Amino acid sequence: MKPQICLVPKLDGLGGMVSFQAKFIQGLKEQNIAYTFDISDTNNTAVLVIGGTRHIWQLWRAKSRGVRIVQRLNGMNWLHKVEKTPFPAAFKAELNNQTLAFIRRFLATHIIYQSGFSRDWWHREFKDISTPAKVVYNGVDLSQYTPEGPGERPDDHFRLLLVEGHLHPGNSRGLETAVRLAQTLKHSHGVNVEMVVVGDVEDALKAHVYSMAPDLWITWGGIVPRDRIPSLDRTAHVLFSADLNAACPNSVIEAMACGLPIVAYDTGALKELVQGGAGEVVPYGANHWRLELPDIAPLANACIKIMQNNAPYRQAARKRAEAAFGLDTMVKSYLEVLVP
Repeated sequence: MKPQICLVPKLDGLGGMVSFQAKFIQGLKEQNIAYTFDISDTNNTAVLVIGGTRHIWQLWRAKSRGVRIVQRLNGMNWLHKVEKTPFPAAFKAELNNQTLAFIRRFLATHIIYQSGFSRDWWHREFKDISTPAKVVYNGVDLSQYTPEGPGERPDDHFRLLLVEGHLHPGNSRGLETAVRLAQTLKHSHGVNVEMVVVGDVEDALKAHVYSMAPDLWITWGGIVPRDRIPSLDRTAHVLFSADLNAACPNSVIEAMACGLPIVAYDTGALKELVQGGAGEVVPYGANHWRLELPDIAPLANACIKIMQNNAPYRQAARKRAEAAFGLDTMVKSYLEVLVP
């Protein structure tokens, strides 16, 4: 039977999936493999659940027909457990977690974790299961995300890049840390630093940032189309990965593919991803699971190290991306599970 893969889109509120879906569809087209979004299509030979879904009944029926059910898992919602969260938002976050856990335990025939960190987190929170599983990192088109192309770094100042999605006062921690980092570079190390923030940042948060650091040079990049990300990465000296406990952040692997070194705290999968001299991952210096304030000094020292040796770090970043994060490698690894 000719393979046909059903892609089940993400649950509402679980970010980071749309980019993967587009990349995976690109890979399927290159392999001439049919795909659909209809779980009930009887031509399906496999279903890829991109995170979770509320179509539990349709999944069960597909599994009962012998269709392979592959679940892709990143991390889980956790902030609502450690900070004050409105009840509707907290309830939705936990419901999503429980839905993912139910699919993982009772419906999935195979599981793909985005990182070893993600796998270990799920095993810790919801116990080990016997379902076959493997770790597959996210991938990037290495012919599109390259060190060569439009975009030049300034030679008269240090440019620190932060790439996020939608930032509002309620999820401002990463941006606040970046501000403290830039301030430390400026005032303690004498660095002429420009912080470039890409993403949708609410005006109230911008005002808060300026109240923290009125003299800081900040460029608000706004929402940037995906095809402009490579040229943007090429204009920076380092990317600060701000997300805590991220399973496999696309901004990190995209930056490395463009030869942009990474500076980050040792949370989530960052230490797995940033290897071989592709950047610096430093101790957080506090309990990040409790949202305690991090130690800025090691992060600033790491930035100085990267700034002073930028070219070798850039070469290592690209080399790491070529070794581990190619889109073809990712698609091949998924297809080994979906179309055995």
